[in-house]
Amino acid sequence: MLSKSQARAFFLGGTLVTFLVFIGLTVYSFMPKNDQTNYGKIDAQVVKGKEIWESNNCMGCHTILGEGAYYAPELTKVIDRRGEVYVKAVLMSKEPWAPRGRKMVAYNMSEADADAVVAYFKWIGKIDLNGFDRIVSPLAKDDNK
Repeated sequence: MLSKSQARAFFLGGTLVTFLVFIGLTVYSFMPKNDQTNYGKIDAQVVKGKEIWESNNCMGCHTILGEGAYYAPELTKVIDRRGEVYVKAVLMSKEPWAPRGRKMVAYNMSEADADAVVAYFKWIGKIDLNGFDRIVSPLAKDDNK
């Protein structure tokens, strides 16, 4: 059994060690060599693609990096799974897209807008996900059929 002063010392020592570990891990995660964001590769085309993604509320149906709705396939690695040509064809289609009963509206995008969205998908697909890309949602698997 610890005395009151020993318990206080144990608590303060444990708190100090935990705090130092926390600070050390924070500093380590902010070191440039540990950057996993792919931030340096953002260009005007990627920004335009992200703006198109947001203005069309694509996240209302799709997910990117695990964020969004689960109605339609996860699109983080869509360029790797389906290819640039396929994605552009879907985005530029004049007809609504309805694979397996999940309806996607026809956005009828211009080629420039479709190229921008593809650039955004390519950029997002290059982010180091620490293995997240190996954990595929059932809808993303469904997208490969």
